[in-house]
Amino acid sequence: MSQITNEVKNQIKKRRTFAIISHPDAGKTTLTEKFLLYGGAINLAGSVKGKATARHAVSDWMEIEKQRGISVTSSVMQFQHDGFCINILDTPGHQDFSEDTYRTLMAADSAVMVIDGAKGVEPQTRKLFKVCALRHIPIFTFINKMDRETRDPLELCEEVERELGIDTYAVNWPIGCGKEFAGVYDREKQRILFFSGETRGKKVNSMEVALEDPSLDEMLGVEKAAKLRDEVELLGAGRDFDMKAVRNGTLSPVFFGSALTTFGVEPFLEEFLRMTTPPLPRVSDQGEVDVFSEDFSAFVFKIQANMNKAHRDRLAFMRICSGKFERDTEYYPVQSGKKLRLSQPQTMMAAEREIVEEAYAGDIIGVFDPGLFAIGDTITVPGKKFRYSGIPTFEPEHFMRVSPKDTMKRKQFIKGTEQIAQEGAIQIFKIPGAGLEEVIVGVVGTLQFDVFEYRMKNEYNVDLRMTSLPYDHLRLIESMDCHPDEIVLCTGAAVLQDFRDRYLLAFDGEWSVGFLTKHNPGLVLADTLSV
Repeated sequence: MSQITNEVKNQIKKRRTFAIISHPDAGKTTLTEKFLLYGGAINLAGSVKGKATARHAVSDWMEIEKQRGISVTSSVMQFQHDGFCINILDTPGHQDFSEDTYRTLMAADSAVMVIDGAKGVEPQTRKLFKVCALRHIPIFTFINKMDRETRDPLELCEEVERELGIDTYAVNWPIGCGKEFAGVYDREKQRILFFSGETRGKKVNSMEVALEDPSLDEMLGVEKAAKLRDEVELLGAGRDFDMKAVRNGTLSPVFFGSALTTFGVEPFLEEFLRMTTPPLPRVSDQGEVDVFSEDFSAFVFKIQANMNKAHRDRLAFMRICSGKFERDTEYYPVQSGKKLRLSQPQTMMAAEREIVEEAYAGDIIGVFDPGLFAIGDTITVPGKKFRYSGIPTFEPEHFMRVSPKDTMKRKQFIKGTEQIAQEGAIQIFKIPGAGLEEVIVGVVGTLQFDVFEYRMKNEYNVDLRMTSLPYDHLRLIESMDCHPDEIVLCTGAAVLQDFRDRYLLAFDGEWSVGFLTKHNPGLVLADTLSV
């Protein structure tokens, strides 16, 4: 492959693309806001649950997120800081939306894992960590909420190692916690960042004091200063920092701080940018694709409808994997096989958008989608036909029969269910031979039903009638010797059809598989679902 110009190469080298993951309420969205604050992207960070004003977190753009104070979609934000161009992917922490998070992690080069200092490693953290581990991406740990009473820092590091099976290295160390939290000690620079005050939502000043400095006793008190010196000495007896282990995802640098009061956020951001790499090569069905290739390529990891209610639009979010993207240039979506011009590419600040003329490997852009793209699609230049490796789909565990209360709204109902299904937030099935006035909706977590119902009402003006169904498993039918209507079903099982006209079996309990295969010779069910 021929190489690109130095200017494009330098632009790619500046890129840092990372996802923020955590259990709900560990402070992920608040940390994202503070990063944006330091990048000058916003002037005042809004606490997610802040009652002081009517502001909401910048990265929570959907109305239901603002009301509930949770993230239910992945947000994409780009900002500049210290010569770097940073793409942040803020993910939903709630387990009911983990599918969106898994897909988003496919677009990231590294991950920041936010842990609540009082609670330590929580169930959702474990799940998300496993995906990062599968991809061997660097994982940085930010232990948050040090402004509140927390567990012992050493105990927290040990728990991360024990629960997640990854080594840790404390880059800085907290001085006290809760009301006693006075700042952090930077081990490499051997200095103390002593924060002089808290102004909520504003940048915090810091003072530097050496560990041996006698003024430290005056500043912290003799007891606290002695404790800090002892703890730092103890850390020195532990493992050494190994950048190679960080890059291959086996060692996690640990930072302590408080996103809400901005303690420790700026040092964390600076060290994070120093330790992470520019975009890395991606694997396709034709081998690795070099980021510095002159040929543009990208894959779609997310589709979002109605980010702008006034325009009823739909955006496909793409992670650029190689080369340079230019507006109004002809590109080739491999799956559809039809060339097209991407005329309104946008970068994001959650729901705020900006049209871009060009973007580079590592960037995330949103392009207007006329219904052409699907999650997992590869886009490249005409003449190339490789595909990036697939994005996982999760088997739905909860099902409901859904129809519009007002039969006159059939058209809006069909449009809404199809569009939301194409985003990948829910999976929609039909009963073979029946119309689309009634569909079966499958989700990974029940909160997705609430969001689906809310969006159908708000975005498509359709009230729903929803009835729970007994299924908790779904398998794709790979082959069968009879017509789908003739399959012998057990109690609580049904034949469904997806929007790609594939036949599937929904059933209750794994025991049903034995019954179905026994009573239907020639019936072969797939083990997993995929996009």
